[in-house]
Amino acid sequence: MEERLIAGVDEVGRGCIFGEVVAAAVVLPLKKVHLLRQIGVTDSKTLSPHKRKKLFPLIQQLVSAYHLAEVDNTTIDRINIHQAVIQAMTKAVEGLGITPSVCLIDGPFTLTPTLQSPAPFRQIPLVRGDKRSPVIAAASILAKVWRDEKMRQYHQIYPQYDLLNNKGYPTKKHLASIARYGITPHHRLSFTPCGVYSHSSQEH
Repeated sequence: MEERLIAGVDEVGRGCIFGEVVAAAVVLPLKKVHLLRQIGVTDSKTLSPHKRKKLFPLIQQLVSAYHLAEVDNTTIDRINIHQAVIQAMTKAVEGLGITPSVCLIDGPFTLTPTLQSPAPFRQIPLVRGDKRSPVIAAASILAKVWRDEKMRQYHQIYPQYDLLNNKGYPTKKHLASIARYGITPHHRLSFTPCGVYSHSSQEH
């Protein structure tokens, strides 16, 4: 009997004004899904950064395959954030190298428009899926840890924007820094207030 494989995909960075949107997908046998709960996988937003980093290698070891994908800020500005999220999620799922029996998607949409038609597997959209499915939650943790590390690296280049703490989200301190220093080449021009500034300030 063919083993049923379940995949989950989620994204991080939709609401940011800086940097890439990152998606992660995982796939594992249905009979192993309960093991995700056993190692502590839950909604990434409820976990501390330390706990997420600790879970990252455990998830990698438990799943059959995982893949991370990014869409950069210039593409986000060109196609809009919703399409960028779908593109990142699609790239993550396609990068698994394994065709699942079913794919759980965090959000109210499917990936069918951007996958080869017809979709080679069943897709189930789940609003707040990271709270409802440990498979989506596992993908969310991978995406969150990966993107947070990218923000740490960006912070070393642009310390004035406090990216280590705000992760690219529009906090008061981040917005104040934009007002003072302008934007970098990694800010999203299609997001307020970045569009009113020019890249001429990137030397700061």
